[in-house]
Amino acid sequence: MQSEDKIFDFIIIGAGIAGASVADYLAPEAEICVVEAESQAGYHATGRSAAMYVPAYGPPAIRKLTRASGDFFHNPPEGFSDTSLLSPRDILLVGTKEQSGSFDDFKKTIKSASNMVPISANGLQDYQPLLRDGYGAQGLLDPTGSDIDVDALHRGFLRQATQNGAEVKTNHIITSMMYQNGVWHLNHKQGVIKAKAIINAAGAWAEEIGRMAGAEHISLTPKRRTALIISADPSLDLLNMPMTIDIDEAFYLKPEAGQILISPANEDPMAPCDAQADEMDIAICIDRIERAFNLNIRRIESKWAGLRSFVPDKEPVVGYSEMAEGFFWLAGQGGYGIQTSPAMGRMAAALALGREIPDDIQQQGLAEDSLLSARLQR
Repeated sequence: MQSEDKIFDFIIIGAGIAGASVADYLAPEAEICVVEAESQAGYHATGRSAAMYVPAYGPPAIRKLTRASGDFFHNPPEGFSDTSLLSPRDILLVGTKEQSGSFDDFKKTIKSASNMVPISANGLQDYQPLLRDGYGAQGLLDPTGSDIDVDALHRGFLRQATQNGAEVKTNHIITSMMYQNGVWHLNHKQGVIKAKAIINAAGAWAEEIGRMAGAEHISLTPKRRTALIISADPSLDLLNMPMTIDIDEAFYLKPEAGQILISPANEDPMAPCDAQADEMDIAICIDRIERAFNLNIRRIESKWAGLRSFVPDKEPVVGYSEMAEGFFWLAGQGGYGIQTSPAMGRMAAALALGREIPDDIQQQGLAEDSLLSARLQR
């Protein structure tokens, strides 16, 4: 058992992708302890993600961090993973004639930052053979997307962090905390852990951890998303089939390990919990998918739900609290935590150490004040 006299430089609360990535970048320079409430790291959002690397996807800060993560994904550090982190996968946005306005709005948001190719109604089935005749009026194809090997990415961050001396403690539920004489004291059932600073990477529980520390309220809302796995016709070319997303994000369909993953892309606000697939969400998902695709779903191979956590402007909150000394926010990644994790972890580590955002990330147009919790009060 860890001596209660030891004082770490940083305690990172949460061992999902956010906590693991910042631990990786901090561990070479600081004494780190990562505490996780569950029995395994990445049990919640990280382990339930259908992650894609899509540079054009998400709010402005997310797109900047995703682009800044590209070099890492394509050229990870030697020994980081035994397998490739990315597998190319086109992204196809589709919509009906009634959704033409949504296409116009989307094109305005991505401007020249995207390599998306317009697809006519007649050409949609060349890319997505499952699409029903007459369903789609137009599409946009993004050839820059990739599947992410989430498990390899997450394990790589944790392995490098522990190799550099970071401690990872599972089954550690923080019950209270106190800041005294420049040191945080975090109480849990096994005892007390101390550190000079806390990094709050607790995902859906980040607001609760902030409240426990006396930090500002950031209006973080966890939102449930349901996903299903269904079997695929063996004749389908799943390797080259794009992930297909409704332009208004009413559904998506994605090949997954020889099967097909489908989702109603729902965002149902709820309290942080071990989210489970809701029967109504499942019914809505099947209805939307069958309306758009030539699929007759009679059996569900597996189902699950995860929580994606957002603040009101849907941008991440990264930086030291203005109310709780030595308390660092790393929260509000929404559904983008996986694809931004290399740059997000590196940036958060720099800011936690009192340094500027790394130059290559700044060059994407990301400024520190756009990430701070204070922006939410303006």
